[in-house]
Amino acid sequence: MRKAIFPGSFDPITLGHEDIIKRAIPLFDEIVIAIGVNAEKKYMFSLEERKHFIEETLKNEPNVSVITYEGLTIDLCQKIKADFILRGLRNPADFEFEKAIAHTNRHLSKIETVFLLTAARTSYISSSIVRDVIRNGGEYEKLVPKAVRLKK
Repeated sequence: MRKAIFPGSFDPITLGHEDIIKRAIPLFDEIVIAIGVNAEKKYMFSLEERKHFIEETLKNEPNVSVITYEGLTIDLCQKIKADFILRGLRNPADFEFEKAIAHTNRHLSKIETVFLLTAARTSYISSSIVRDVIRNGGEYEKLVPKAVRLKK
């Protein structure tokens, strides 16, 4: 069974994340969206909100589940018996950063990282850009799945 973890903070999930997940579904038997918890980081959305956004966005995908975790991603992989880490790449800077993490993960474990390039139509979207658009009252709805809506 090919099981992959797609780790991230998903603060919030974007159309780019959704695209990577949906394109990865045929590649794996199961995809676990793993929301990392970092006590040092200040999030715009609560853990419960982020989990809800993802579950609602992917509710019609039976082979996709959502969990939260703390610690090393490779430890989580070993705990839930996942052999792959799924990552999306938007640009060369993402590649360089993710390459170093993938090499480290492979050195520390037998976990392989699978990279998918983001679609051209979503390659400019990042969670930090979405948060900035939200903070400044912009049309964030064009950048995120329908499940990500703020109460006004």
